[in-house]
Amino acid sequence: MRALRWHGKHDIRCDTVPDPQIEHPRDAIVKVSCCAICGSDLHLFDGFMPGMKHGDIMGHEFMGEVMEVGAENKSLKPGDRVVVPFTIICGECDQCKRGNFSVCERSNRNKETADKLFGHTTAGLFGYTHLTGGYPGGQAEFVRVPFADKTHIKIPDGLSDEQVLFLGDIFPTGWQAAAQCDIEPTDTVAVWGAGPVGQMAIRSAVLLGAKQVIAIDHVPERLDMARAGGAIAINFDEESVLDRLQELTQGKGPEKCIDAVGMESHATRSIDSMYDRAKQAVMLESDRPHVLREMIYVCRPGGVLSIPGVYGGLIDKIPFGASMNKGLTWRMGQTHVNRWTDDLLKRIAEGQIDPSFVITHRVSLEEGPDMYKTFRDKKDGCIKVVLKP
Repeated sequence: MRALRWHGKHDIRCDTVPDPQIEHPRDAIVKVSCCAICGSDLHLFDGFMPGMKHGDIMGHEFMGEVMEVGAENKSLKPGDRVVVPFTIICGECDQCKRGNFSVCERSNRNKETADKLFGHTTAGLFGYTHLTGGYPGGQAEFVRVPFADKTHIKIPDGLSDEQVLFLGDIFPTGWQAAAQCDIEPTDTVAVWGAGPVGQMAIRSAVLLGAKQVIAIDHVPERLDMARAGGAIAINFDEESVLDRLQELTQGKGPEKCIDAVGMESHATRSIDSMYDRAKQAVMLESDRPHVLREMIYVCRPGGVLSIPGVYGGLIDKIPFGASMNKGLTWRMGQTHVNRWTDDLLKRIAEGQIDPSFVITHRVSLEEGPDMYKTFRDKKDGCIKVVLKP
């Protein structure tokens, strides 16, 4: 089969590799009909996440048709159409029973390594470093899905691939980011980053009843898309984020702040962002947390910081005293995908939202390596890339 593989920083290739096989009785083999490049994949592309090996298959946002199931998999059968969450879940451990699926205790087959790094393991993730299991990803023609009797979202007839594909990651990620803000009708929700996750967070905050939603970015196409979703846009290249947020909140600051950027903040004019880039260049800091600092500073006392943006290691100069003294609540983590998908699938079916609005580019798998560069550099109006194997 053909698959996109990581061969080092900025080196993604479309290679021919062996087809996956059933390895465990709970497995399934899925023929991929649709997959996507995620912003989190760019952290691997840019070499900021540890634990990648040459030849690793990329991708964690995919769906398709079940071709084969293991003997103990009673939930699926050949011909079923499924979206596969990026989080691999056993459905049986203490964390899965609590709905904390992204920290499943059993699905990371490199648990000992993750325990040493994080204190306790996270779930296994598709196509996302050997710290999370080293599982081959979904930017391929076929994928082996472990724990497939639990790690799936079955799709009913009548919904297109593009309507449901993002149930595997960015839609529930944006939704969780908004849901964990505990939005009230009087709230202002500020979203840093109007990429795909930020777009989903914006629309989720609107659906959850926020008084006003503010999108902060500097890419015109992203800001236009955010406005179309009901947000007020702030272009940080053209105006002061701090001054504009003060104006929009009558000097009180937003009650809820969402970091949909993560470890690769692209602010260029601030002193702290220059500091981060210098330390990152000499490997004294792994992540660039400009957005976190700004959120702490502007958030209204008693407010919530929601962090769906991915961080990979160490950050510096966080004003934690300001956060403590303002009484801010931090809520973060990889997405508990299956906690949200029944509700979100229903909302799609009822026409409340069509997540395909975010797609700007549709290409073949073979064009994937070039699209990584286009997506990373935000060229050609690129916001979200869908690949058709």
